[in-house]
Amino acid sequence: MAHRIITNADELADLSRFLGNLKLPITVEWVQGRDRTRDQNALQWLWASEAAHQLGDRTADEMQREWKLRYGVPILRQASAEFRAKYDKHIRPLPYEEKVQFMDMLEVTRAMKVRQMVEYLDTIQRECGQLGVRLTDPDPELAKYQTRYRADSD
Repeated sequence: MAHRIITNADELADLSRFLGNLKLPITVEWVQGRDRTRDQNALQWLWASEAAHQLGDRTADEMQREWKLRYGVPILRQASAEFRAKYDKHIRPLPYEEKVQFMDMLEVTRAMKVRQMVEYLDTIQRECGQLGVRLTDPDPELAKYQTRYRADSD
């Protein structure tokens, strides 16, 4: 499906003109927010590697799958009735270990918007701090970006 990220009034006007020139009928859908960033994704993987190394009982892939299940799934279940229905029907009844394995096949962080990814990363950082795991601080620009989206959501 075609999509555009609209970040200013000029882009909104362009989209309006584009839609106005289409042959009717059309169906329009939109989602508030923007997709999570590559920098957020890279930070998640860095932290998974650091946590796995320091805890010593699982790999970075295993750590990331557990985080997706424990933190990402609840965020998406709260935000999307469609995700919640599919997850509850197909994955929720499974034993924990099988749920963790399904995280490789289920879009969790890939489906998140920036604010959802901020919440996800904040939760990981908080949990790791409670476990005594030291994580690399985000790049200063990413930290500012995350702070802006965190403040906007309050």
